[in-house]
Amino acid sequence: MFPTLIGTVVIAGIVGYAAERTGFTHNGILPSIIICVGGAFVFYFVALMFGFGFGSPGLNAILASVGALIVVPTHWRR
Repeated sequence: MFPTLIGTVVIAGIVGYAAERTGFTHNGILPSIIICVGGAFVFYFVALMFGFGFGSPGLNAILASVGALIVVPTHWRR
C-alpha cells in the first residue's frame, strides 16, 4: 500500500509538471503539481475504500491528476 501511495504522488507530480510545461494549464508549476497530487490522493483513497478504479494504480493516478486539473478552477483560467 505504501509504495503505491508514493508512486501515485510521483506520477501526479510528473503529470502536473508536464501539463504546465506543455501549455495545458496556466496555473504555474507549483499550483498545478499541488492540484494533481490532491486529486490523485482523493481518488486513491476513494478507490481504496470502495474498491473501484480504472485498472492499474498508475493509470488511476494519471486519470485522477488530469481530472483534477480540469475540474479545479483557478483564477488564472479563462
